[in-house]
Amino acid sequence: MQRVTLLGSTGSIGQSTLDVVRQNRERFAIHALVAGRNLTRLAQQIQEFEPAVAVVARAEDVPVLAALLKDAGVLSPDLRSGLAAYTEVATAPETDFVMSAIVGVAGMEATYEAIRLGKRIGLANKETLVAGGSLVMAAVKQFGTELIPVDSEHNGAHQCLRAGRREDATKLILTASGGPFRKTPKEDLLLVKPEQALNHPTWQMGPRITVDSATLMNKGFEVIEACWLFDFPTSQVEVVVHPQSTVHAMVEYNDGSVIAQVCATDMRMPIQYALTYPERASAPVPRLDWAQARTWEFHAPDLDKFPLLRLAYQAQNTGGTSTCTLNAADEIAVEAFLRNEISFPGIAEVVEETLNRVPSQPSQSIGQVLDVDRESRAVARQVTRERLGARVMASPAKY
Repeated sequence: MQRVTLLGSTGSIGQSTLDVVRQNRERFAIHALVAGRNLTRLAQQIQEFEPAVAVVARAEDVPVLAALLKDAGVLSPDLRSGLAAYTEVATAPETDFVMSAIVGVAGMEATYEAIRLGKRIGLANKETLVAGGSLVMAAVKQFGTELIPVDSEHNGAHQCLRAGRREDATKLILTASGGPFRKTPKEDLLLVKPEQALNHPTWQMGPRITVDSATLMNKGFEVIEACWLFDFPTSQVEVVVHPQSTVHAMVEYNDGSVIAQVCATDMRMPIQYALTYPERASAPVPRLDWAQARTWEFHAPDLDKFPLLRLAYQAQNTGGTSTCTLNAADEIAVEAFLRNEISFPGIAEVVEETLNRVPSQPSQSIGQVLDVDRESRAVARQVTRERLGARVMASPAKY
């Protein structure tokens, strides 16, 4: 019986993780659920999975959650709040496996400390490696931690790399759906509205990651993650657009063989893979019908139309805290776009200008990385205000 602490239980990855646990109750139990502000869903999860501890982001939400549980006649677990509590449950002796699925840097410190204690980690949080990859992977090696990626592309790469020796792998290919604007002319992107960017053709995800998929920034983050996870230089990590989203990753070996990982678009498969690795267990996911005619397309990404992918490669090559700034600026820019304060191409412009204004530093500690994250967000907000002010001056009647 593995006891799981789930960081980000009410999000899409968290809900899929709980479905895997639901299907395998003889193997997994929930020690702690960590959530943000979706208290109604968290209360339902507590009722079903009976964790010993539940954590919310804000202290003022603890009595609200307690009242919800009391009204439902549910025995309340130990209720806690705040970032320190995230780390407490991730590093608790009762925790065997940590599923890191909180969006943003909020879950980075808890994940890092769990790594330092040798907990098994299922990593579905991009920011942990994008912002602090050198520190995190150094800790993984130092403490012998088993870190299994849950993102479908990196999970696929992890599976492909089991087909041969790592030193014989010469290229990692990550696939991208291309997002909703794959065929949209570049000049038309200025007119894109948030609701269009949130209409992803393949996956159902949260707002930020959905917009990041539309700009291809999400794929840029995955390139950075792949470099850290599998020790590839950027020159050996390639992105191809694959609209069918059936091939998730490929690895080319030195003899010319290419191994591909293929499965239906269902996150329960990589989640269960991470929980049961190195074993493979039957998963409740759709199977591909190979008797059905199908076509798979692969195209090179358009870096002129989607410059954020190019900026991600550049930030990783620069090293240090550049990728932390990249992530922080993107989050602020996406929020501004969703508020209609900047255009869709303006997201990349805010990110590039923020990278120009925030100097890169060698990554020395998680605390320092979080400081750079805060500084980068402040700069990105300033850049956004400048752009919004310019738009108001140009067209005051609209504002």
